Amino acid sequence: MVEIEAFIQTYPHISIIILAALVSLFITIVNYFILDKEKMRDIKAKQKELQKQITEHRKAGNTEKMMELNSEFMKHSMDMMKHSFKPLLITFIPIILFFSFIRNSFLATSLAKTWFWWYLGTAIASSIVFRKLFKLP
Repeated sequence: MVEIEAFIQTYPHISIIILAALVSLFITIVNYFILDKEKMRDIKAKQKELQKQITEHRKAGNTEKMMELNSEFMKHSMDMMKHSFKPLLITFIPIILFFSFIRNSFLATSLAKTWFWWYLGTAIASSIVFRKLFKLP
């Protein structure tokens, strides 16, 4: 643990990039094993089709049909949210504990005020890459 603290103090930018990528990898791996990927892909495909139909009916001025399709779209969105909530429950506590460690570790570095933005940018970028690599929806 002392070596990690020393590395963070010496190389704060590299440290936050590595830590953010590791957290993103952890979340992606949990999603990979917990999510029903086929069901998520089916829901996304249905949503895409519904979005097309909603746009067509909006252009045609058929608001009644558009509202009906929008309601169905929202049902699919709720279903997708239910499925993605399971991995969140598993990763929430470890991530919160990890954030406490990160915050305390970066207080004495040059990133004391901006570590979160470095973390967020790296996490978003690495999450996109890992989701593509693991073929997650």
